[in-house]
Amino acid sequence: MTPDPLFDFTGKVALVTGGSRGLGYRMVKALAERGADVIVASRKLDKCEEVAGECRALGRRALAHGVHCGRWDEIDGLIAAAYAQFGRVDILINNAGMSPPCPSHEMPENLFDSVMNLNFKGPFRLASQVAHRMSQGDGGCIINISSTGALMALPMVVPYGSAKAALNAMSVSLSREYAPKVRVNTISPGPFLTDIAEAWEPRKREAQPVALGRPGRPEEIVTAALMLASPASSYTTGALVRVDGGQR
Repeated sequence: MTPDPLFDFTGKVALVTGGSRGLGYRMVKALAERGADVIVASRKLDKCEEVAGECRALGRRALAHGVHCGRWDEIDGLIAAAYAQFGRVDILINNAGMSPPCPSHEMPENLFDSVMNLNFKGPFRLASQVAHRMSQGDGGCIINISSTGALMALPMVVPYGSAKAALNAMSVSLSREYAPKVRVNTISPGPFLTDIAEAWEPRKREAQPVALGRPGRPEEIVTAALMLASPASSYTTGALVRVDGGQR
């Protein structure tokens, strides 16, 4: 039970892409622990089912759905499955993404397209379709997970940073297009100790060149997501919240 009614999501339905691991997993569990029913979506159905099982153990309804979030036909299938199961989506978190490093002058077209599709094209489709449905119903909120790579120089992953910059602009525009019933906001995470950090050098897992001097712990993204998803932010839309330890 949550001690604060502002963060009680009982009766709400939340869809999280990239929800089977990392920051997405933490957000799924945080919402389920506070009463939300959840749709866990990622490419690996078995991993989604594991997370959905954890949420069912909390007494929540949960749907696992395997989807490539860069392909519109698969996204449309995800939307259809979500609405068939629950009848609505109240909270959408566009979290799936990838950032494979590659020298810009060596970037193959297929990799460029894959990065753009997963980080921008797919989220646009999912957000716009769900926002339209929300606007015709009881409303809802959308949270797009961006990156500080959209706000600072990030060599070797230029398409990724560019796609996330487009995602930031998309959030602002959609927040106006589907207002007042739909709120759309962005979280911009910095370096976090998720499974991706296992490939980092040991020193990077201890220290980062940010104001707080360290990488973020996965649970530290949860508070921002809960705030933006809850009535506590009912007058917040089109905003970008940086959760990056003071990265510049």
